[in-house]
Amino acid sequence: MKKRHQQKLVILSISLFVLFNAPVLLLFNSADHFMGFPIIYGYIFIVWTLSVLSSFIIFKKFHE
Repeated sequence: MKKRHQQKLVILSISLFVLFNAPVLLLFNSADHFMGFPIIYGYIFIVWTLSVLSSFIIFKKFHE
């Protein structure tokens, strides 16, 4: 694996650690709902989906 791909994965993991940390999660913990679901569920799902897509793109470029 190239050094720049490793660096991208390290940056991704650090950013996920920050985004899933308690103070950031508490920003989205409210009584409001969007389409019947709490806002925090949408935040967690969107962050998780974006992390999967970005890691897929990084690994796809690695195999090229």
